[in-house]
Amino acid sequence: MVLINYPPKEIYHSSTQSKPNYDLIILWMVYNNEVCKWSYFSEEPIEIPVGTLSRHLKELKNEGYIDKISRGNYKINSKGKKKYYELSRATKNIRKVNYPPKLILKNGRNYTDWILWMLYNNPYCKKADFLKEPLSINNSSLSKNLKPLIEEGFIIKEKGKYKITGTGKLEYSRILQNYNLDRQTILEEEGKIVEEINKKIVDFFNKFRITDKEIKFQFINYILNFPYEGVNQVLKDEELFYKILLYLTLNHPNRYPNFISIQDFSKKFKIKKSIINYYIDEFSEGKIYQTKFFNLDGPSGGKYYFPTEGKLEKMLQVLTENQINKLAYLNILDSKKLEKILESIDESLIDRLLEEACESIFHKDFKKPLKEFFPEYIKYLAYKISLKPNFMNLYDISDKLEWLIWENMSEAFNLQLSKDLSDQFEEKLREIDNQIEFDPKKFDLYESKIKILIYYNQYNEVLKVLDNMLDVFPEEEINIKMKMASILKKKKDIKGGFQIIEELIQKYPSNNDLLSYKAYWLQYLDRKEEALEIIQKLIDDNPDKGIYYDNYGEIIMYFEEYDKAVKKFLKAIVMCSEEWFIYQSYIKLGICYNVLGNDDLSLKNLKKGKELAEKISTDTDSDNKAKWIAIADLFLSEI
Repeated sequence: MVLINYPPKEIYHSSTQSKPNYDLIILWMVYNNEVCKWSYFSEEPIEIPVGTLSRHLKELKNEGYIDKISRGNYKINSKGKKKYYELSRATKNIRKVNYPPKLILKNGRNYTDWILWMLYNNPYCKKADFLKEPLSINNSSLSKNLKPLIEEGFIIKEKGKYKITGTGKLEYSRILQNYNLDRQTILEEEGKIVEEINKKIVDFFNKFRITDKEIKFQFINYILNFPYEGVNQVLKDEELFYKILLYLTLNHPNRYPNFISIQDFSKKFKIKKSIINYYIDEFSEGKIYQTKFFNLDGPSGGKYYFPTEGKLEKMLQVLTENQINKLAYLNILDSKKLEKILESIDESLIDRLLEEACESIFHKDFKKPLKEFFPEYIKYLAYKISLKPNFMNLYDISDKLEWLIWENMSEAFNLQLSKDLSDQFEEKLREIDNQIEFDPKKFDLYESKIKILIYYNQYNEVLKVLDNMLDVFPEEEINIKMKMASILKKKKDIKGGFQIIEELIQKYPSNNDLLSYKAYWLQYLDRKEEALEIIQKLIDDNPDKGIYYDNYGEIIMYFEEYDKAVKKFLKAIVMCSEEWFIYQSYIKLGICYNVLGNDDLSLKNLKKGKELAEKISTDTDSDNKAKWIAIADLFLSEI
């Protein structure tokens, strides 16, 4: 049985004073149902007279508001939706709540998405609208999801009514991409946002004779990403706001060699130079919006600006991360070469980035300013990447992968905290400390604090936090002390880390994982024979555990004995073809063959490792698995 959505009685119920608005009734029906049959309109409860129905359907069809898709079947189009919104707004006293389609509701309890959908597709919502069917969000979950949306400025609450803001509409547009909606639906939804840009923009273009399509496109893109609501409390003149965005638009690197100086812009657009300077600084440092703007000094004297997360910066990020990760992965599992890796960053990485960036992203004339820009940009990426989750598994295999480079960026470029970053650093720590005080048994909070301290090389503070954690989480002793060993390793005190492992082994002599860690630490100390002796003993005592063959291969791979490592990885693969870690063995085997110059076998094993990694679902460390897939991809692309 087909479930038909009918409008509220107030819409279709006639009275002696007025007739029903048949256009609104029909448009309401075709908007809130996928397809409407003739009978939906002519039968109860609506019961539009046949003649009246025929006339209104014909008029709506001729005016391009609805489409007749087959005999007696009607569907609304994008023009009809606009008309429906107009008629609905005119009917102020009638409120019918629009709810998300089944496709969104069935996609899991994504309450944030549901709330944004509701507030975008309704003039406002009350708390009760979220509590009742079909959403049925309970009070606790509703409050939990409303609070961050209000704090992030996506929604506001006025007199018991929740409404979406301009930035909320942008977030709504983003979440649409997470659902399997057809492209036309997404375009229509995004089109609504574009339509809501005030007529003032058109007047602004006309007033200042802006006709260039590329300038218009970039300007509207900025308007969509930086809504006026974000600054209207301090900048009351909206046209002034448009002028600032126009200045950024006219000085985008894509417009090189064209640019306009602050002096010329000030005269032409009648805006004080001090105002331009102030707000450009505010934008550049991300003080108004989360997005920041980078700037480059052009070779002809102009200053050019481009935003983080914009198309140009995203391309630049992919290029930079690819080069740096490749550098790390080519020195995979080789911690003793860290100094050489950092040297190669200083000597050659920037030059390679410059060549590639000026071939595909920037004009070649930007080569000199980019040479000065890249070290700062890499610091920015290091900060951004360091704040990703699951950063603290530093003593396991992930310590030897992506973070091998990124966590040491501050050392490579002698990173100093700016006042702004220092303030953010202190504020974030205070925030976490407050949360810990409220919930001292939440392990993740301590890890978050440690993550931030590590990025700023506050290793002694990290050790204090870990010491405190031992008192709060005694059951996590091994885990916490291994983190201590990892921090000492970062402080170049590998012997101190090794001592911690020795003490743990004395306390837990039957823990084979600790023996395996001891072998790795002996490896870091260049005590090859002792490291291999421990792994060999683990193999002898546990002949059915192929993972120790994998560990053995990894250690001799560290000492660049790639031919011997191949044999150990092959043994692990033969013994443990179904084990969770085996995809790593294949990828490491592929790397060894790559170094040995056997591209065919390298290609075969890298592909196999990647294929297994994508299929295996028992590996709980999804981030670690993603890193190995990235490693495989880099070597595959190299081949």
